[in-house]
Amino acid sequence: MSVYRKVALLFICVAILVYAGCDWRVVRDPRVLVETLPVDPPTLNPILATDTSSSEVNRYIYESLLERDNKTLELVPHLAKGWEVSADHLSYTFWLREGVRWHDGQPLTVEDILYTFERIRDPKVDAARLRNYFRDVKRIEKVGKNAVRFVYAYPYFKALEICGGAPIIPKHIFDDGSDFNTHRANRHPVGTGPYRFMGWKTGRLINLERFDGYWKEVPKITGIVYKIVPDQIVAFQLLKKGALDLSTIRAIQWVRQTEGKAFAQKFTKYRYYLPNYSYIGWNMRRPFFADRRVRQAMTMLVNRQAILKEVLFGQGEVVVSNFYRFGKNYDNSIKPYSYDPREAGRLLDQAGWIDHDGDGLRDRQGVPFKFSLLISSGSRFGRSLGLFLREDLSRMGIEMEIRQLEWAAMLKLVQEHKFDAVSMAWSTPLEEDPYQVWHSSQAEKGSNIVAFVNPRADEIIEQARREFDPRRRAKLYREFQIIVHEEQPYTFLFTNPSLVVVAKRFEDVVAYRLGLDPLEWRVGPWPVLKEW
Repeated sequence: MSVYRKVALLFICVAILVYAGCDWRVVRDPRVLVETLPVDPPTLNPILATDTSSSEVNRYIYESLLERDNKTLELVPHLAKGWEVSADHLSYTFWLREGVRWHDGQPLTVEDILYTFERIRDPKVDAARLRNYFRDVKRIEKVGKNAVRFVYAYPYFKALEICGGAPIIPKHIFDDGSDFNTHRANRHPVGTGPYRFMGWKTGRLINLERFDGYWKEVPKITGIVYKIVPDQIVAFQLLKKGALDLSTIRAIQWVRQTEGKAFAQKFTKYRYYLPNYSYIGWNMRRPFFADRRVRQAMTMLVNRQAILKEVLFGQGEVVVSNFYRFGKNYDNSIKPYSYDPREAGRLLDQAGWIDHDGDGLRDRQGVPFKFSLLISSGSRFGRSLGLFLREDLSRMGIEMEIRQLEWAAMLKLVQEHKFDAVSMAWSTPLEEDPYQVWHSSQAEKGSNIVAFVNPRADEIIEQARREFDPRRRAKLYREFQIIVHEEQPYTFLFTNPSLVVVAKRFEDVVAYRLGLDPLEWRVGPWPVLKEW
């Protein structure tokens, strides 16, 4: 065995002991669900959060006026007991449910609803991601004692979902004169959800406890513990040892390491496609990527079929746009650019990126084609993608550095536009609105991180927002996808299935279109485990 493999195995063994041993006393109760997060959430304030780790924890703490039914995916009452939409689609009234209390015992009121949306719309709050959805709201007003009304200046097809789906925060906690962006409650959340926050040990775990004062039927699972485990190999070993009950696993683990009888006796595997896509974003502010011919060439130098086969073991599908691959708006007529180094070289030559000085690197106007690809240090896929791409680019006279950073540090650079290219992924809603990521107005402080600017694309996005006929809206979105395909601000990579393993002692587990819902699960007997 090589020295490298010995060191790697030693690291994994030590990590397993550390993660398995830390604070195990809080999770020995068999009614507690133990799962992993790959990184600490940057915040547990749902108004500020933009990442999946924060969303995963917050979904049990905070709630919204409406929610989607697991089976039908239709919007149904939640904190609101009912709603009404005006005939002109400009007014949305919600009647608040009585008897709902925050985790500290205070009642939920209309003032909490008003305060939440005041903070979302406050330009001093770091909530550009949410704020753009409320750009056309004229006012939010209290109606009577127990209702709230949103009045729009213009119709917006997602208005009901946006107003009804935003997480509600407690005014009496946040409205104390503190800076909202750095408030203590951002790490000590107080919600109305089925679980309340109990503790957070950075880099180790987040502990939630069932809220027995919950306004609905309380879940059977009495607590949820998230262990922070950045390494998926370590997480998988913890799972097999019984230290985890639920974990997302890698494609290689799904295909090669979960087929035995011993594993099947303890765990059930679930596979489903959530609306998501991975991509490489080309920062169009950089001289390398300002020309669409270069961006097209970069896509032609990403061997997506080989990556899908060799890195993802076939678990995924190549995508060509930002729309849900299995949704009604995705344009299947657009074909992905093929892996084609010859055509890529021709496009680079046309764009003026030629090796003028004979040093082996392409250059233009004295600038050598050297850039860095930013990836998360916890992403094995990102690392493999970078190695594939670096080799192909090297043969084309382009030098690429793979730059790995911790998630929070990486996200900060991306938000500040201090990157050349970045490998990331988006989770998207079922009803897509490209405004947040693709409208030119979002290039400075929104999620348009690559500075994509196209006047016709802006027109389509704005027109689609006011189109309530799904078929006409889909037609607009197909034109939008053609524009994005030609411009290639992203190299769209894959939509990947969620590959999830759940301990068999949990019963009534169903893989819905939007994933698993532990609030429905029953808890079976605790398995006989050896002390480890």
